Amino acid sequence: MARCASSPQRRLARAALGFVALGIVLYLALYAAAERLLRERADANPFHRVAVAERQVDWVILGSSHAMPLGFGGFESQMERDTGLEILNLGTQGAGPLYNRLVLEHLLRAHDVRNVLYVADGFAFQSRTWNEERVAEPKLLARTPWDPALARALARAVLHDGVSWRGWLDYASGFSKINNRERFAPDRWEAATQFERAWRPSASAVRSRIEYLYPEGPQPQAQARYLAQLEQLLRTAAAAGARVTIVKLPLPRSYRQALPDEAAFDAALQRTALLAGDSWRDLSRSFDAPEFFFDSDHLNRRGVTRLYDEHLRLLLTDRAAAGREGT
Repeated sequence: MARCASSPQRRLARAALGFVALGIVLYLALYAAAERLLRERADANPFHRVAVAERQVDWVILGSSHAMPLGFGGFESQMERDTGLEILNLGTQGAGPLYNRLVLEHLLRAHDVRNVLYVADGFAFQSRTWNEERVAEPKLLARTPWDPALARALARAVLHDGVSWRGWLDYASGFSKINNRERFAPDRWEAATQFERAWRPSASAVRSRIEYLYPEGPQPQAQARYLAQLEQLLRTAAAAGARVTIVKLPLPRSYRQALPDEAAFDAALQRTALLAGDSWRDLSRSFDAPEFFFDSDHLNRRGVTRLYDEHLRLLLTDRAAAGREGT
């Protein structure tokens, strides 16, 4: 009787295991399909761009959204044709130094990088929003291709950098990829469509932008923590033989004057660069007329062209030549 009684239990257990196995197989199939679709449609995601980049890079551009227009409208390719250099723009909207450090470390695992242009913005050093939370941001993870090395790097970021374990679990499980409602949408920042327009100055737009970027105002303790992340990025570059130039790009006067405690940030940023033996250039006052920007603080095509003609071309070619002479 005991054997007969246990037989239905065994059948139930086998059915349950079969159901679980089927669920796992279906989930893996969805994961594979989502990953394939991501690789077909990914574009702006920095980890995707690393995966498809040339093995040798003369210049990698890092930073947040202010760095991104240097690649809008084919301008990255235009700079490459003009200089003969391999340039890779990995700027990412809202990305602070922690996120950029992880991007650079991932790039250096399989690429030879000679120079780094880090576009610095004060807001990115003031909050977890632009650092730990950005690393675990589902919208970014939904566009980030699977790589075991990156999974290990994110695990270390959870253990040592305060990134949420939920971000690692999301990446490892592919949850955001499978559930991405924008899976068929272009992988690009929508502001790229404004690259050709000129900004009409607006005090309310500037005020809203500052409130969004600095919701709690300057945070000295956070700034010190994220400057330490930048120092780690600089050490990572130096260990790989890459030279770093930290730069602040031109800004409209109305926006620049509204930045909270920017002088203190500039001084701290300059000290960080000089202590690491790297170059620092403040171009934020180079030009500030509205016709060079497409909104309160981002360069349009005319602005990027002027920046390149007056500053970037010489910077890129001189540092690249110096790097080749030193190898």
